[in-house]
Amino acid sequence: MDFALLDGRGRLLANPWHYRDARTDGVPERVHAVVPAERVYAATGIQSMQINTLYQIWSMVESGDPLLDEADKLLMTPDLFHHWLSGSTVSDRTIASTSAMLTPDGTWAEDLLRELGIPTRILPQVVDPATTLGGMRPELARRFGFDGHVPIVASGSHDTASAVAAISGLEDAAYLSSGTWSLMGAELDAPVVEDRARRARFTNEHGAGDTFRLQKNLAGLWPLQELRRRWRQRGDDRSWERLLAEAEAAAPLRSLIDLQDERFVAPVDMEAALRGFCRDTGQPEPHTVGELVRCCLESLALSYRRTLRELRDLTSKAFTNVRIVGGGSRNELLNRFAADACELPVFAGPVEATGLGNVMLQAVAEGYLADIEMGREVVAQSVEVRRCEPSGPGAWPAAAERLEELVRRDGSRRDT
Repeated sequence: MDFALLDGRGRLLANPWHYRDARTDGVPERVHAVVPAERVYAATGIQSMQINTLYQIWSMVESGDPLLDEADKLLMTPDLFHHWLSGSTVSDRTIASTSAMLTPDGTWAEDLLRELGIPTRILPQVVDPATTLGGMRPELARRFGFDGHVPIVASGSHDTASAVAAISGLEDAAYLSSGTWSLMGAELDAPVVEDRARRARFTNEHGAGDTFRLQKNLAGLWPLQELRRRWRQRGDDRSWERLLAEAEAAAPLRSLIDLQDERFVAPVDMEAALRGFCRDTGQPEPHTVGELVRCCLESLALSYRRTLRELRDLTSKAFTNVRIVGGGSRNELLNRFAADACELPVFAGPVEATGLGNVMLQAVAEGYLADIEMGREVVAQSVEVRRCEPSGPGAWPAAAERLEELVRRDGSRRDT
């Protein structure tokens, strides 16, 4: 969702901002006072999150940032690397769609942007994934020791687009790209832009091969990564294996959190934020390392359960399994929690789905593979995928109901 602004000579005007920066605090609400959230969603199909490119740029409009007047072109971060490598100034459709500024038909939502005062003259041409953009700049090719033409290809420049492109068997499966974010969804031929999808906080991003990814952006392993970062700062450098072993030994489904709560987006102290949520909702506060880790993982698995139920309602698809890819697919404890919470088999892997999908789409663009379906077959034959069966629903359905009730009560308490 981050972007760069270039001047007329293709030079970077300033360093890009990080999407978790506080400059977008309160911006969605102020944008929706001009254009209601329902209209933004109908125009773009993208979930309203304060980190969206739309809100980042509008914060610049609101503050009168002179860089917008100086800018000749806006490039999303992957597009910027393509520019540096080849000189291209286009945007791959998969990354452009994350901006909340692209329509479902793949063109910029210029009417919406003009209404918000966002300059449309800086928007680049949009191209499909698996498009060859040109050759590497000759001076770079020489510097890196290449001899001859080196093609630069727009793959699925959004990492999740490339990851999903590498997954086979999605006809009856939900996908889950597991990492700092957990992106759970279904691959569809058309977007779902009904208001019930907006209210359920689903997004419609363009995928490879004229597909759409109806998915929800979940907090993922971010809270756990932040916990570990703070622990390491304090000199506690426990391995992931030890953290998961301590979590497995902790009491099950004791303390649960709503990972979509804004207090977990960028807290100063993640541990304090987790305990605060449990305290505010009348639950036992997690204190030991194992309790904190288990709280994060079980809450994440419950968010998968809820998202799967919503996907069924929105798509009328009967999902028979969940396919987990990315770094988080190595977390066997989370995979087991996911299988039990969703009451479906989980297929874990490939770990490097994003890289494999990226290379595969480049191979399609350059004619080494006939199409994406062939590429998926090649990937499936090249990697190990682990199957995890559910052990039975157990206490998970009751825990899911308890968490939903806690979230409702907490929301009512804060509203008053």
